[in-house]
Amino acid sequence: MDQAEAVLRWETKRWADFQSCLEQINQNNSFQRARFRELSDWKLWSGFEESSKICPLTTKQEIENDRVSNPQHGSNLTYPIEKYLRFSRTSGTSGDPITWMDTDEDWKWMLGNWDRIFEEAGVGRGARCFFAFSFGPFLGFWTAYEAAIQKECICIPGGGQSTESRLATIVKEDVEFLFCTPTYAMRLIDTANECGIPLHENSLKKIIVAGECGGSQQINRNKVDTGWGGKSLLYDHYGMTEVGPVAHEIPGGEGGLRILLDSYHAEVIDAESTRPVNDGELGELILTPLGRTGSPVLRYRTGDLVRVNRGVDALGFPTFDLVGGILGRTDDMLVIRGVNLYPSGVDAIVRKFSEIYEYQVVIEESREMNEVFIRAECDLEIARALEDSLRDAYSLRIPVESLSKGALPRFEMKAKRWIRPDKKSKH
Repeated sequence: MDQAEAVLRWETKRWADFQSCLEQINQNNSFQRARFRELSDWKLWSGFEESSKICPLTTKQEIENDRVSNPQHGSNLTYPIEKYLRFSRTSGTSGDPITWMDTDEDWKWMLGNWDRIFEEAGVGRGARCFFAFSFGPFLGFWTAYEAAIQKECICIPGGGQSTESRLATIVKEDVEFLFCTPTYAMRLIDTANECGIPLHENSLKKIIVAGECGGSQQINRNKVDTGWGGKSLLYDHYGMTEVGPVAHEIPGGEGGLRILLDSYHAEVIDAESTRPVNDGELGELILTPLGRTGSPVLRYRTGDLVRVNRGVDALGFPTFDLVGGILGRTDDMLVIRGVNLYPSGVDAIVRKFSEIYEYQVVIEESREMNEVFIRAECDLEIARALEDSLRDAYSLRIPVESLSKGALPRFEMKAKRWIRPDKKSKH
């Protein structure tokens, strides 16, 4: 079989498997039938994307509204409720947290996606894996933990421990793969320095991160690599409760994310016009899981901002790469006196200053306009230097308030650094 034939067979199987899911959804799922009245007429991916009447975009707000109209778990259920064995809840990055129900088959499909991620990251049978977070109701690394057990790894839970205790376990147990957020990977380094725990002698092979932007930012990667002894450790990953584990780091060790095209159909659109964008242009990521039928989403607006590069891998199969990983969120963008600010861009500037222990961006409304200032744990000289760097980057004065070390909250899971006083905090 030549390569062209292999790719054609892959595309044919990919579409056939998805059509099988669509048939089940069309027969049993009232939420999807009401939105997609011609499910059975979808024939090709091109028609899937181009016909907004047949295949409109799905928003989180529509799902939230359905949960309100159809308590307790909404009408987006393809099977009777007794078939659902798994309960998750979104983290509330945008909007209110909503519950998500999964069948055993869908859960196993997600574990299969993690198998692919493990393969790319070098996680093999017997690997020593440490999960540095408390297991809560949102998906988080639940699927990673179970997939690692299924792979016969040694899985060490880190819930209910202090950061210092987790560090001691990582070093003592010769942990090879650490799972956490990018923020927590850096917090571990800071705590080790404070407590005098040496990190240069360790068994780590990769720190697999997710849950927030930053895993592909070079400045974060450099800090983590240096803090843990100069090894190339940070490994980016991306997923959402609504869709599952989506992507692994692009091979090569430079960051960025590669969508699992066996499991997802991906698009990138202009967030305002909803028209497709060209490679390299900033746009919103749209995802359709191809194998999660119990509570499906079709053409789901993730709210995540990316720049796509479409190509082929070493074997000639299609790739869908997100250059620089997740760059921000559509609902996190701020317009300050005509200048667009994204959390990832501000974070990259703050991270240039190793003297800043933690920071917080405060958003206030003044005369119906957004204003912003930063609280930073650093001395006054560094605060002024950060102001200068922000002015150079944005041609905008953003005041920086100097705070003592420990004045701001620390985060185990998703960091909430962008806040609106007296309003619901944002990511």
